[in-house]
Amino acid sequence: CGRHSHRSPSIHPCELFEFGEAAGDLQLPPGSDSTANLILFQINTNGFVAVAEPPAEEKYLGKMPSEFKMIAVLLGDLDNSDGQGKVYFRHDSTPNILGRAADHIRQGFPDGKVEKPTNTFIVTWENMAAQGTPGRGDQLDTKRITFQLVVAYTASSAWAILLYPRNGLQKLLESCFNEETFHVVLSPTRKTNAAQSGVWVYKIGSSPFFVEIEPGKVTRSPENEGVTEPPVTIEPRYTTEEPELRQRHVAAPPRSAPQHPQIVVVDEDLDVNVFAYNPETCAHNRHKCSASADCRDHSRGYCCHCRPGYYGNGKDCVAEGKPQRMNGKVNGQVFVGNLPSPVRLSNNDLHSYVVANDGRAYVAISNIPDSVGPSLQLLSSLGGVIGWAFALEQPGYENGFSLIGGVFSRQAEVVFQPGNERLTIKQEFKGIDEHDHLVMSTDLDGRLPAVPLGSTVQIEPYKEIYQYNRNFIISSSSRNYTITSPDGDVQTRSYQWRQTIVFQTCPYDEAGWAGATLTTQQLSVDQIFVMFDANNHLIRYAMSNKIGPIRSMLHVCVSTCVTDAQVRLMLKVSLIVRDSHSEACCYSEECSETRIQYLGQIHQNMFLSGPAEENRPVDHCQRGSHDCDAPQRALCRYTGGSAYICSCLPGFEGDGRVCRDVDECQQQDRCHAEASCSNTQGSFTCQCRPGFHGDGLHCSPTFSEREKTQCEQQRESAVADSDVPFSFRPRPVGRYVPRCDEHGAYEPTQCHQSIGQCWCVDANGQEIANTRTGPHTGVCAVTPAPIGPTPRPDVQPIAPGAYLLFAQSGKIEHVPLDGYIMKKEEAKPLLHVPDRVVIAVAYDCVEKMVYWTDITGPAISKASLTGGDVVPVVTKGTAGSPEGIAIDHVARLLFWTDSTRDTIEVSKLDGSHRRVLFDTDLYLYWYWNRDGPKIEMSNMDGTERVVLVKDNLALPNGLTFDYENQQLCWADAGTRNVECMDPHRQLRRNIVEGIQYPFGLVSFGRNLYYTDWRREAVVAVDRHLGKETEEFLPQKRSRLYGITTTATQCPQVYNYCADNGGCSHLCLPRLGGLSCRCPDTTDGQCEEKVL
Repeated sequence: CGRHSHRSPSIHPCELFEFGEAAGDLQLPPGSDSTANLILFQINTNGFVAVAEPPAEEKYLGKMPSEFKMIAVLLGDLDNSDGQGKVYFRHDSTPNILGRAADHIRQGFPDGKVEKPTNTFIVTWENMAAQGTPGRGDQLDTKRITFQLVVAYTASSAWAILLYPRNGLQKLLESCFNEETFHVVLSPTRKTNAAQSGVWVYKIGSSPFFVEIEPGKVTRSPENEGVTEPPVTIEPRYTTEEPELRQRHVAAPPRSAPQHPQIVVVDEDLDVNVFAYNPETCAHNRHKCSASADCRDHSRGYCCHCRPGYYGNGKDCVAEGKPQRMNGKVNGQVFVGNLPSPVRLSNNDLHSYVVANDGRAYVAISNIPDSVGPSLQLLSSLGGVIGWAFALEQPGYENGFSLIGGVFSRQAEVVFQPGNERLTIKQEFKGIDEHDHLVMSTDLDGRLPAVPLGSTVQIEPYKEIYQYNRNFIISSSSRNYTITSPDGDVQTRSYQWRQTIVFQTCPYDEAGWAGATLTTQQLSVDQIFVMFDANNHLIRYAMSNKIGPIRSMLHVCVSTCVTDAQVRLMLKVSLIVRDSHSEACCYSEECSETRIQYLGQIHQNMFLSGPAEENRPVDHCQRGSHDCDAPQRALCRYTGGSAYICSCLPGFEGDGRVCRDVDECQQQDRCHAEASCSNTQGSFTCQCRPGFHGDGLHCSPTFSEREKTQCEQQRESAVADSDVPFSFRPRPVGRYVPRCDEHGAYEPTQCHQSIGQCWCVDANGQEIANTRTGPHTGVCAVTPAPIGPTPRPDVQPIAPGAYLLFAQSGKIEHVPLDGYIMKKEEAKPLLHVPDRVVIAVAYDCVEKMVYWTDITGPAISKASLTGGDVVPVVTKGTAGSPEGIAIDHVARLLFWTDSTRDTIEVSKLDGSHRRVLFDTDLYLYWYWNRDGPKIEMSNMDGTERVVLVKDNLALPNGLTFDYENQQLCWADAGTRNVECMDPHRQLRRNIVEGIQYPFGLVSFGRNLYYTDWRREAVVAVDRHLGKETEEFLPQKRSRLYGITTTATQCPQVYNYCADNGGCSHLCLPRLGGLSCRCPDTTDGQCEEKVL
């Protein structure tokens, strides 16, 4: 384009912003109604950009205003399928583009202070043709038009700049902003609101765009002073009538002959809110939220929020701590070194696995040719965004997925030194698919330095500062790497890196986006591993990622040598991390005279700190800036200066930077010959086989005859005394002989036949006061509290075939028990319930059914341990948020808590005869009210409610009752203690202290088993020893919820509700009797009574 010596009535095509492949644009696929689905916008062939997916063109062409929100730059039935027309688009934050956008904005708003944009989004429709009518003679099909939209934005504001070069075709099209209520049409080429004909500027608010529309103020251009504009006309392409609402707000000129109707032109003086949207609500959009999210209505619309235990943006939520998988394709062309032809990548598979608990990310790309594979080792940044998305979070900081979820666009540019090779990475992250995997696509374009085949690449640890705005994130850094060739030659080089991540937050949350308070964060990346596997044609990357505050040595470049106080006041200060060689000093002329080094922290892109010593030794081991493997696998040893040595801990092997677990079980004689060996991370365990006992290193045969229990010894003594000849002493009335069960324990009910009385005893055989009755053959309702010392725990064997059942998000797993030992190698899922969050589990020992509560349904369901279908018990619509659950296997009752309804409820095991109990259950204990936590007890019919514990409680999550020893136990996530108490004598004692975050708890013999959210483990505690004995880590790590046990036989207790106790509906046991109660909803007559 040459220079123009005269002012044009509209802008020249050369005055458009740069566009095309040379400008780094992407292209819209050809077609007459083609759409590109981006994060913030939907770009369409027909000359518009929408903020929602548009319908087919017949739904809006000629039917304006449309039903969706759009900027119609030039709306018409346009086509680019002939190869001449093209639609280009890109994000651009280069200084030249930002400066030009700022100039246009200032021309439209000369009186106000305009903040310079930090990013732009540019869409260009080039040589677009309208679909003409054959044979009409207007040569419409040969006319072409080019026009452009530039959206410029900062963290708080956005502007739309519309540019129309002179051309005749726009007379056949419409230019407008449109939304659901009002429709405004512009006259594009002959008028302006930004001091130049053909240029229109609108302030459109921050995201969501179009909330606060303000047009530019300068409606006359210098070249049009004194010029009278003729009316602008369009051909009557559509026959639809204008909406009545539009006629009321927009003044239309008088119509001329039908063949030349005038376009409707906006009256600039009208005060019309053209973007007054009707808010959307959860009632119609709840399905758009993740299954693990809640939908919340706000004043202008709805937002999705991940539930506790999950993180993300509400549209995509994943379980905390759960390993994440990401799949995608890699395409593009890559030049290597000075080679003239590129290596083309076409749909190469990319697979990534992230261990969320430690921020370790693994990426592999398949089918990589040898010609480009070695050079791709330099491109660990390709997977770096995955590491950022799931980086290990330090307190108060959040990784990428926590802030923006799994749908975003990312564009990165890498410049390699000293050869100045450049490569662009464009990635689209598309959210979670039906397999619970994140989906992404990658496009590479550019040149990489040549790396010889067989070379290894070592990339040094680095730190990268991320700057957060409402809808985009930017970061940049410089990184060092070392290439070691097959012949031993070593070269150290560097590359500069910058990226922009664009995403969409929920615009309606009045509390604001979570990232608004995190204007800057620092990503620390170490333990970087890159490798090209030539045998399998794989490129592999691995790195450990941690997100947190900015803690780094910084370079400060200033224009002159100034005092420390002056530096604090300077506005022209450039800061970047020391590790990145002061990129600001490289690119800023004003920083070329003096370089002063400071130690400090960045806060809102400023700092307050004093001078630091040059070359000060750093203890990287103490500071945590070393590149040794994780502390559970490796040791960092400081050796003076800034040097250190990495070495693997015992049980691991490697160079200290990458340590691998040693499988000790593969080595000879690790365990006793009669023991099994189980490998663990860094260690191993030995366990004696059945028939032997010991610690696994030494095992001895177990004698078949066990030691007699206290009950058996007392029974043996009583029988022996009864056999003594009467001549030696007076004949007794009759000696009491205790009853012992098959395991040698006292039966709950004891009788003395000679005196015709029976009574209840505790686990030590001691009589409970006021329980004597006449002769009967029944058993006591409960096993009373022990008096005196508990019996030896090793003489109470556990029945074989017992299991632990625990909930883990969408599944229930079971772990077999060998005595009290968890058989970890045999653990496996019992039941999969995808897209559900299972909270509590309970077991019915009669029918061998497992019951569980599901807060996502919400519902209560059951299934048989032997297989079969899931059976609903309490279904969606009748439950609010069912959480705790308990089974009365004797009276065949189901009890549960509902945190939404604030109730404790009871029903039959099939869910029928449902009744709300505001007090609950005989020795069904519960805790309530986190503001004032307490543990309470009542009869099972809801009577005689009492508070058992109210002091020294914080967050008593887990609660269980030990029937054998009459001990109520709980795990408190606030005090971090496990405690037990005798509910009869109110004796309370600590079992173990310093646990992390317990959730579920169950008693089994001498052991307590609890699930821990932070450890993501099942932990065993020996109540008698008062210490943890082992833990089980599931293969898939995420939060564990409720836990229970199964047994081969049911505990024997007296059934007051045999034959439903004579009740018409609910029979609820109580101490010494029962209550007949009516459900909340009855069909027919129901009688309540106490028996």
